[in-house]
Amino acid sequence: MCGIWALFGSDECLSVQCTCAMKIAHRGPDAFRFENVNGFTNCCFGFHRLAIVDQLYGMQPLRIKKFPSLWLCYNGEIYNHHTLKEQFGFDYQTEMDGEILLHLYDRFGIKKMASLLDGVFAFVLLDTANRKVHLGRDTYGVRPLFKFLTDDGLLAVCSEAKGLTDITHSMTTTASIVPFLPGHIEVFDLKLNGKVQSLQFEQFHCCTQEPAHAIYDTVEKLPTGFDVKTVKGNIRTLFENAVRKRLMAHRRIGCLLSGGLDSSLVAAMLVKLAKEEKLPYPIQTFSIGSEDSPDILAARKVATHIGSEHYEVNFTAEEGFQAVKEVIFHLETYDITTIRASVGMYLVAKYIRTKTDSVVIFSGEGSDELTQGYIYFHKAPTPKAAAEDSIRLLKELYMFDVLRADRTTAAHGLELRVPFLDHRLTAYYLSLPEEIRVPKNGVEKHLLRDSFKDLNLIPDEILWRRKEAFSDGLMSVEKSWYTCLQEYLQSKVNDDQMEKALKTFPHNPPSTKEAYYFREEFEEHYPGRAEWLSHYWMPHWVSTTDPSARTLSFYKLNKDQ
Repeated sequence: MCGIWALFGSDECLSVQCTCAMKIAHRGPDAFRFENVNGFTNCCFGFHRLAIVDQLYGMQPLRIKKFPSLWLCYNGEIYNHHTLKEQFGFDYQTEMDGEILLHLYDRFGIKKMASLLDGVFAFVLLDTANRKVHLGRDTYGVRPLFKFLTDDGLLAVCSEAKGLTDITHSMTTTASIVPFLPGHIEVFDLKLNGKVQSLQFEQFHCCTQEPAHAIYDTVEKLPTGFDVKTVKGNIRTLFENAVRKRLMAHRRIGCLLSGGLDSSLVAAMLVKLAKEEKLPYPIQTFSIGSEDSPDILAARKVATHIGSEHYEVNFTAEEGFQAVKEVIFHLETYDITTIRASVGMYLVAKYIRTKTDSVVIFSGEGSDELTQGYIYFHKAPTPKAAAEDSIRLLKELYMFDVLRADRTTAAHGLELRVPFLDHRLTAYYLSLPEEIRVPKNGVEKHLLRDSFKDLNLIPDEILWRRKEAFSDGLMSVEKSWYTCLQEYLQSKVNDDQMEKALKTFPHNPPSTKEAYYFREEFEEHYPGRAEWLSHYWMPHWVSTTDPSARTLSFYKLNKDQ
């Protein structure tokens, strides 16, 4: 996890513009650098470093003697960098995983370079010899990237939008800040005055495609066929591989553990593989909730079963209320369910940073979208409709769950890893027949659960535990966190404000006092930036005005909850 910032064609003094980069200092607490580009007085890079791989040579922009005209600023982890180095016979100068980008770009060009990367990344690659600037972002947008481009060609990019809001320029027309689309690359021509012109913008990978790097993967070619035994075996193989490759780190590894299916599978596999790889420390797991919350109780059972060094962070509604403003600032969104779920994650990340030495944190994001885990999938009209919505959710992750996971952990200088969004695992799962991916016997994610049946990886009661949203399972069964939040915010917004909500906020107008309050706080930090969120996250195929699963008529709690 790092923070990247770059500016090309600045109209103002760079020393003034560079102060904008300090707004993302939380992303890289270990070191910081600004660097001007030789021969381009109005272009520069800013970098905040969180040291995970290659403690000695990890500063950026990365430059090596072999390619003196290449400047690389990137945030991410490339899990197959050793494999590609050996496959193509590259001569490395550092131990940095990101060095592979320079070698691949030199040999294959930007699009093939991006497609061969097995990992998560956002990058700015400058080629001064060919006067080109390249941007790219991983398939699911696990690593964030925002772009600011004026009509006359001033380009600024940053890991978070807040690092671009105060960029000054000479144009009278306003320039919008937009998220750089996941799975895409863009190439700009760099003019003599430092301004840019876009030449190429295209997708290099889609979630339904087998990734180009699969042929170089450490896992051999998978058995073919859609019989149940083969499919379940392949899912297990790819999931284990996804966790194993993410052990790449020089800092201590931990895991978020809500006690739900996804985080429990990740934590259990992580503990198992950490022992096999002989990591010199026990895996720490972290849960958050009130004392009697479903999540705390379930996570405790899992931690005992897998033998992790477990920590429970006590959560009170009052602490949650106090954190909401900070959370909205870091998230850069006013989406209802994202904010609700982020509060607990933000507080547990804060605990991890201040009370432990774990820095690389595994989590279960992406599984619900991939395996049709949301409760509303029970109401899908057809398997085809369910499969299409699964892909939609995966493509929108960068606006919702992936955004939440990145910002809440990066706010405290932690790096998140999400094995369920592994390229090969997702491509394989999405290639399976639509009818075997839908909920079965009244249980969502049935295929995933069944794949780990009778292995004793996690307790059976957890393996078959009903889906519970992170923001719902934090508190007691009788009173959900979102209910507490709604009650608290009733007095913060009056009826007159609600009547004028459509006029006050014409884009995505809030329909509840909770949503109105979130929007007000967002506008305080980011006035006029409502278009950053195209739509609210809401369940499909059901009639509801609230994103919580607990509001759905067919929601049922487990007997032990």
